Amino acid sequence: MKNNLFKKLSSGLLITALIATAFVGCGNSSADAGEEVKDASVEAGAAAADSNAGFRTLDEIKESGTINIGVFSDKSPFGYVDENGEYAGYDVYFAERIGEDLGVEINYVSTEAANRIEYLQTGKVDIILANFTVTEERAQEVDFALPYMNVALGVVSPSDAVIESLDDIGEDDQVIVISGTTAETYLTKNYPDIKLQKYDAYAEAKTAFENGNGVAWANDNTEVIAFAIENEGYTVGIPELGDQDTIAPAVTKGNETLLNWLNEELDTLGDENFFHADYEATLLDTYGADYEDTLVVEQ
Repeated sequence: MKNNLFKKLSSGLLITALIATAFVGCGNSSADAGEEVKDASVEAGAAAADSNAGFRTLDEIKESGTINIGVFSDKSPFGYVDENGEYAGYDVYFAERIGEDLGVEINYVSTEAANRIEYLQTGKVDIILANFTVTEERAQEVDFALPYMNVALGVVSPSDAVIESLDDIGEDDQVIVISGTTAETYLTKNYPDIKLQKYDAYAEAKTAFENGNGVAWANDNTEVIAFAIENEGYTVGIPELGDQDTIAPAVTKGNETLLNWLNEELDTLGDENFFHADYEATLLDTYGADYEDTLVVEQ
């Protein structure tokens, strides 16, 4: 298919060049002809680039022997790089099963919250498994499979100055958020007067919060609860903010073959209580048994 496209483009360029030469013979300057050929080359290059954009179908992924999955590399316990330099966490546990059942190798692509949609739209990844909350706005740009986790927003703050309500935040106070997350969207839309201190990466946000740059940190409640458990001196004063949402895999808009396979896979995994096993392997040490049935979704 690519060879045919190349031939068509090459033929188009040749014809354009011949027309340009004819124009020169009829009195046009060589500079004008050169510009026309140059413009044709640019247009042809753009067409070739467009033809290579988009997604890989399920069959194409299988034929390649590799699937590209976007995960976090700094968001323990969901997606992170461990002391051995290997990807680990709740989302990665799921990714490994996807690779196994597809019969392909996994190429993990380190992802930040703000570029999850971009990575799908540009074909950099086939699937996003990076704590991706399902929203109506995002569903216009990507296709979500069935959910595998529940989530809400939460707010963590220092234990000596606990924020228990957003009304506790002063007009000069700043709340830390991560760009591209539902926390940023929710606060911007519903509390536009609250000043936000935005970071691209989770590690940057955590460091800033630990250094006192902000009265609170708003994020997925799973993340802020884990932070408070792992770091003495912090309290989740607002464990749930806004609506209860779900986490789901996402694929490029229109990639029906991969989406359908993922939904069938999630149904199969639900029959064997896979995500409870995932929780117990990756999240139990952080959250304990009390949160398991609240957070886990089985189809």
